[in-house]
Amino acid sequence: MDLKEVRETARQKMKGCHVCPECNGKACIGMIPGFGGLRTARSFMRNMEALQEYGLVMRSMSGQDEPDTSCQILGRTLSMPVLIAPVGGIVLNAKVDGDPAEVEQEYDEAVTQGAMDAGTLCFTGDSGAPYMYASGIASCKKRPGIVIPTIKPRSNDKIIEKAHEAEAAGAFAVASDIDAATLINMRIFGQPVGPKSASDIAEIVRSIKLPFIVKGIMSPEEAVACADAGAKGIVVSNHGGRVLDGMAGTADVLPDIADAVKGRLTIFVDGGVRHGEDVLKMLALGADAVLLGRPAAVAAIGGGAEGVKLLLDTLNRELMDAMMITGTRDLSHVPANVVRKL
Repeated sequence: MDLKEVRETARQKMKGCHVCPECNGKACIGMIPGFGGLRTARSFMRNMEALQEYGLVMRSMSGQDEPDTSCQILGRTLSMPVLIAPVGGIVLNAKVDGDPAEVEQEYDEAVTQGAMDAGTLCFTGDSGAPYMYASGIASCKKRPGIVIPTIKPRSNDKIIEKAHEAEAAGAFAVASDIDAATLINMRIFGQPVGPKSASDIAEIVRSIKLPFIVKGIMSPEEAVACADAGAKGIVVSNHGGRVLDGMAGTADVLPDIADAVKGRLTIFVDGGVRHGEDVLKMLALGADAVLLGRPAAVAAIGGGAEGVKLLLDTLNRELMDAMMITGTRDLSHVPANVVRKL
């Protein structure tokens, strides 16, 4: 199996994604449900553009022939700073054929097993139908310490209830994608979700034992509020451009967020990461690790756990090459001058 074969298989199975040669949002404008961006898809496209506006600076005389891609995340050593992002509602979004609950479970099995085999972690998703969160919990029970179940911004008591399920299943941490407060898919299922305040986050943190990660932070002020509320991590994310049109890209806001909270909590980022070079750019801009969404979904649907591991291993090799040619010895400190604004 190679990535070309994985992508071709995914293309045959998916109707909610065209599996384009370049995943940039231009061919899937407005495809929601689906893997596209909302309305004009400018937020999706800006994620790509913002990251592409930075270039890596070569330092090929550095002699770094064996760079170390391992990293520390919330006390755990991972093989690479690349985790799988939460994706839920596979029949709804990917539009593949099959029983929705069975397809969801097959997907979560693929991404969690693939992540474990590659030496990293996997966020799992949530949506309106109960099986969507339950599927991730089932995979979590099989692979304790690997999965980070992610809960939609429901009422605090519902988030806490689901977080306790994650604790009982052996989750590594638990997250809430608060940027899903206006997600169309949740409205389709008639599920009440809404914005979360700093006091909401503090209440959730006090009520659970697992590290709590807040996904959907795009400003330094809210990053500071999460740190003050006791969150152990944030994901700089605009939900893949799926909740609001015309947004800034994640690489646009990441440096200011890192300046505000670096060292106080773990900074994850998603949006536009397609290759190992993109990973190194995000780390140089202030992230501790990146989340991989659409490419991981394509890999899982097209190649199962083997496809996910192949994708992750490929990114890790690309990251190693990028570190070698930029003189980056390890990831404990990636200097900002590794990248330059073009």
